[in-house]
Amino acid sequence: MPSHFERGSLLFSFLLLLLLLLVSSRLPPSQALPLNQKGLKSAVFLSPKFVQGPGSVGDKFYYDVDFPRGHIFLKDFIAEVVDEEGNSVPLHETYLHHWLMVRYFERKDVDSSGNDNNQGRRPSDFIMVPNSGVCGHILGQYFGLGSETRRTTTYIPDPYGIEIGNPEEIPHGYEEKWLLNVHAIDTRGVEDRLGCTECRCDLYNVTKDKSGKPLRPGYLGGLYCCYDETRCRVKKHFNGLRRSLYLRYTVKWVDWEKTIVPVKIYILDVTDTRGRADYSTSISARVGCQVEYDVEECVVVSPNNGCTDSKRISVFMANGGDVIYGAAHQHSGGTGAALYGQDGRLVCSSIPIYGEGKEAGNEAGYIVGMSSCYPRPGTVKISNGETLYLESNYSSTRGHTGVMGLFYLLVAEQSPKQTHLAHGLIHMHDQFELFKVPRTMAYAGAALIIVAAAAAVYLLRKGRENEHHYVAV
Repeated sequence: MPSHFERGSLLFSFLLLLLLLLVSSRLPPSQALPLNQKGLKSAVFLSPKFVQGPGSVGDKFYYDVDFPRGHIFLKDFIAEVVDEEGNSVPLHETYLHHWLMVRYFERKDVDSSGNDNNQGRRPSDFIMVPNSGVCGHILGQYFGLGSETRRTTTYIPDPYGIEIGNPEEIPHGYEEKWLLNVHAIDTRGVEDRLGCTECRCDLYNVTKDKSGKPLRPGYLGGLYCCYDETRCRVKKHFNGLRRSLYLRYTVKWVDWEKTIVPVKIYILDVTDTRGRADYSTSISARVGCQVEYDVEECVVVSPNNGCTDSKRISVFMANGGDVIYGAAHQHSGGTGAALYGQDGRLVCSSIPIYGEGKEAGNEAGYIVGMSSCYPRPGTVKISNGETLYLESNYSSTRGHTGVMGLFYLLVAEQSPKQTHLAHGLIHMHDQFELFKVPRTMAYAGAALIIVAAAAAVYLLRKGRENEHHYVAV
């Protein structure tokens, strides 16, 4: 004879099984198992080919490059320079100064594919879509790194993503496209490899910028001296073949989903010297964000920090939120960068990883990676209207030209809890719609579970009461 406990368990199991059969019978075959897959998709692309010989510089702009389309959330972007066989090219052969991926809208009747530097276009044909700040179009890229590309973690954690392809954001008659800028320097056989990567003007024999204007007095090196088609000085009698190279990039994304929390991209620049009142104008962005600066060789060793060049500025953040990710961008000689809140708290710090060998991804003397910040969601916040402090440090045991102190920051203005609460009931309704379960049937199923649970509890209690009167023989 079954006990009260066994009868309660059987009743509960039977009714629960009945409810599951009721629901699963209404599911189409492809949806019979609601999956926990996150739907992460991935695609690998190649940039257009660029050809380089010893000492040569390529700084190309490729419009309408291959990129995932549709209303999606970007989750990661990985890149490196490869040869025609797909082999990774080390930095001591081809120095990847930087690559940038920029979003823009273009009229549908305009063909922008290829490398034409945007020449011949009407302003109305082309609308740049920069990130959320704070340097405007000066540093408007969505993704971008340099020599540190291979070993810098850039994955955006769940439940966050960078939203693109929203039809409501794209003007009528336009479509979303992507611009890729690749700045690479072939340092095979050059006289001074570090000098070439730091774009020292004397090594390039350059006195005018790419537009033909004379360099400003005292400008020793940087982007204005290593532009497209310039050449760094090569050792006499060195012979090296020209070769074809590509930027191979991997994009990861998920389809748009209402529970994913969008993040905003901020790129901060330690050369940005604007005051708080200047952040409302794009003209000030052109004046404030210089992108690069020089580090002078130290003459007197400081008792506090030795030979360290420390540059610090304040940045006004009109909008805040939860910090989701952060990483700095520095050049050789960099020792790290940090971002502080208005009250002095550490928001994020990023330290360079220097290579120790010859193989790609571990090249000695080069920054091959930057450490990344992944705060636990909700633990590191930036307030609306808060002033942040960015600090960039370089070793000054020797001088450096054209260095950078950028900080890439992802901020979520809303928390996952807010998103889930806002869409929770809608999501439940969508699930019933997906499974094609009539609402009355769903309510009946829920009632069955409640009745089964109550009956099971009653029988279990009854069983326990009887157990108190049991006497072992």
